[in-house]
Amino acid sequence: MEGELQYRNIPLMNLAKKYGTPFRFSYLPKISENIQKAKFWFADAFAEHNYNGTYNYCYCTKSSHYKYVIKEGLKNDIHLETSSAFDLDLILNLHNDGLLGKERFIICNGFKTDLYIDKIIELIDMGFENLHVVLDNTREFHLLKGRTEKKIKLGIRIAAEEEPKFEFYTSRLGIGYKYIVPFYQDLIAEEPNMELKMLHFFINTGIRDTAYYWNELRKCLNVYAKLKAVCDSVDSLNIGGGFPIKRSLNFSYDYAYMIKEIVGQIKQECTEKNVREPHIFTEFGSYTVGESGGTVYKILHQKRQNDRERWDMIDGSFMTTLPDAWAINERFILLPLNKWNKSYERVLLGGLTCDSDDYYNSEQHVNAIYLPTVEDTDEEPLYIAFFNTGAYQESLSGQGGIKHCLIPSPKKILLYKDEHGNIKDELFAEEQNVESMMKILGY
Repeated sequence: MEGELQYRNIPLMNLAKKYGTPFRFSYLPKISENIQKAKFWFADAFAEHNYNGTYNYCYCTKSSHYKYVIKEGLKNDIHLETSSAFDLDLILNLHNDGLLGKERFIICNGFKTDLYIDKIIELIDMGFENLHVVLDNTREFHLLKGRTEKKIKLGIRIAAEEEPKFEFYTSRLGIGYKYIVPFYQDLIAEEPNMELKMLHFFINTGIRDTAYYWNELRKCLNVYAKLKAVCDSVDSLNIGGGFPIKRSLNFSYDYAYMIKEIVGQIKQECTEKNVREPHIFTEFGSYTVGESGGTVYKILHQKRQNDRERWDMIDGSFMTTLPDAWAINERFILLPLNKWNKSYERVLLGGLTCDSDDYYNSEQHVNAIYLPTVEDTDEEPLYIAFFNTGAYQESLSGQGGIKHCLIPSPKKILLYKDEHGNIKDELFAEEQNVESMMKILGY
């Protein structure tokens, strides 16, 4: 209808009226779209630089563990990166359902607990031939040693230097640059059933065109060349740390340029050091799933606290449904779904909890939000949506469970295309009910 927002030709107001609010939605085709774009950009860069290695797109499951997300991703011949012990139960479930073959790359990242190591060994013994264990520290090497007669493929994570403004100098994850070659020579090289295959390079701030990023990449490539000189089996470079995604309507990022620069620098460094260029792995989480998601709320009431501050109260909580907005001041694209033809007013957005931090009040660099005017006499309430919320928000806030002030988890709607290309909507999860909360709390 006129004055209502269309999202990829989908009238979200229809979904709001059909299912009620608040709800999260996932537009699954966007996952495949982004994966295919990245694969195209890397193929183009490889051709331009005459790059001899292969490219492997990995999805880091921690961004969103939902099966519908990973199932959509796997349609595009991708691989998976895990972070914890239960992640490997997820891998096993996908394999048992015929969605994940044993030949896929499984990159086991993160700090390894004893249980995580046990599950890694279980998958290796089952025949997951391309499972790579990325060592975060030397202790993990000793935990793996002697656990299986099968070959264990290893990676080593570099403890990169953090940005100058960061709270500490070096990442808590990984092994320092100068210790990597001695670690291989003193320990890994002596183990007949361990094979070092990968150097893992992760930048916390993601892949960005900054002097800091290029400097850290150069340092990483220097270590790779030194490692390759003493370890012929190492043949892969994992450039973890993802691409940024659209957080505002004027977002601008040249993905193709960045990929060509990265591939070019790797090629140049390897040519200068006379080593074969490595296979390239990426671990894209937010880039894969972030732009597929959105969160929709209804404005319940407007509170006018003084002559300037008008609070539009949503029927949910930012703290419990968009935790990054509260915890790290993350911005999301915010748009009204209806009333586009009305006059606009400057407002603040408040959540349902009784916590003073449960608000959202900035878009870009202006500490205010402009939304259609809300009147007590309005026949239809104002609906708003936050877009590109598909990564981490559900992982951090959780589905079900106990939330701050007992605010329930919202509904979840899946949007997908059928065999004829028509958009379909499906209720994946109902809004959390009071009985499930009371059971958890012991009532």
